[in-house]
Amino acid sequence: MTFGEKLKEARKNAGLSQEQFAEKLSVSRSAVAKWETDKGMPDVNNLKTISQLLNVSVDYLLDEDEKISFNEIKEPVNLDDYEKSGKCRDKKDAACVAKYPDADSIYALIRKKKMSKTEWILDFIVKPGVVETLDQFKELAGFYIVERGGRQYFVKVTSEFITTYEMTKKVDIRKFELGDHRYKKLYQIL
Repeated sequence: MTFGEKLKEARKNAGLSQEQFAEKLSVSRSAVAKWETDKGMPDVNNLKTISQLLNVSVDYLLDEDEKISFNEIKEPVNLDDYEKSGKCRDKKDAACVAKYPDADSIYALIRKKKMSKTEWILDFIVKPGVVETLDQFKELAGFYIVERGGRQYFVKVTSEFITTYEMTKKVDIRKFELGDHRYKKLYQIL
């Protein structure tokens, strides 16, 4: 179960609507909806309050048996400052290499959406591949696995930011899943 699914279930078990829950936390109902759909995370203080209010541990809420940590490092980037060279196929590759020059290895990834039954049907009816294409355009980013000092990092490079998540479990770079996406090794940069 994801954080959002656990939060929603615990809220319902406590007999609270999203509005009631939001009021008790002094946040908006849309913030609660965002958390429950895994589109955002509450801050540490809200996590503590949620834990007490719903009578569940913070560990229970956060342990999704996921592979990435909630520790996120997000730094601004200007892709115009980078030029593709060597094995870098584009500026996003070059930005990742510049960010991690001491990496043992860097792998560029390709991302594919895991579709729900509804999305499969929509994709089949409208035109095969349309859901995947829309997902790609929703987030134009480069995705990477950086290996350094025996640790793995999941790195996302957009036109504005480099975001890094430390992997809590080692993944097979040839093929793995995170959230509602599948990732595959595309090529090795470093």
